[in-house]
Amino acid sequence: MSPQFLIQLLLQVWLPIALLVAAGGLWVRHRPQFPAAGLRVSLNRLVVDVFAPPLLFALSAQAEITPQLLTVPVITLLGIGLGFCLLYPLLFHSGLGRGLARETRAAILLGGIFANVLFMGYPTLTFLYGDIGGSYAAFADVLASTPLLWTFGVWIATRLGHEGGHGTSLLRTVLGLPPIWGFVLGFAVNLSGLDVDPLVKAAKFMGQATIPIMLFTLGLSIPWGELRPSRPVLVAVAVKLVLAPVLAMVLARLLFGELQAAQTAAVLETAMPTMLMAASFADRFHLDVRAAALTTSWSSLAFLLTLPLWIVFLGPG
Repeated sequence: MSPQFLIQLLLQVWLPIALLVAAGGLWVRHRPQFPAAGLRVSLNRLVVDVFAPPLLFALSAQAEITPQLLTVPVITLLGIGLGFCLLYPLLFHSGLGRGLARETRAAILLGGIFANVLFMGYPTLTFLYGDIGGSYAAFADVLASTPLLWTFGVWIATRLGHEGGHGTSLLRTVLGLPPIWGFVLGFAVNLSGLDVDPLVKAAKFMGQATIPIMLFTLGLSIPWGELRPSRPVLVAVAVKLVLAPVLAMVLARLLFGELQAAQTAAVLETAMPTMLMAASFADRFHLDVRAAALTTSWSSLAFLLTLPLWIVFLGPG
């Protein structure tokens, strides 16, 4: 990785992310009349219902669907599964989680296995791969991360996160997510061969608000005055950014041989930091919001160090 490449990565990816997160932090400090907790929930809902569906529609409608592209969600699913297999026994059946409430252990577990594959994956992969990088992020999100979050993730929150907890209607939850339908409609348009280029451009324009709003929301979620992490949080961050992606890369090579661009992008997706919705998801299912926010915060900060290392190691740039 040349110094010029690193400078461009800093200017085009890290700088906008840092400024938007900082803006969220400044809002918490200087706009106390608008409580961050309520604003975070409202912005998350706005993104899920209004801005993310057209972005995913545009990305799936434009994507050149190939067997290589479809390996991206497969590897993303592997990363999530490996993260669970590593973290669950540590948090629920070892001394690491001893003394922690179930709500705290479940919040950290979710933060350690579900990645920010769209909101940080999209700018990172488009920088590395161009427009096809956006398709990699969309397919990783909608064919792997989002459905699994709202099924398996909900199971973790309701069954593992509460004593005697019970599940909810998982199928109904997934079918009620507007981003899923945006992606499905775009996928259908793509396969149909219809020329809807003006609609795709309009949808992409609408979806441009998605990434900035979610990064601003991250700034709202970070507990700026209480950033000291616990040992379980640091272990979850290590699993999320290093251990699970390394194992996912090894399995990807066993399954697909020499990694092509799509598989390399998928490994990078497994190495993305914790999902931005972690705190809101924890709040929705009555888990430990602070533990979720700390996992998100520290994984996002550590990601600034691990991303260049992954790029050097995988060589996609």
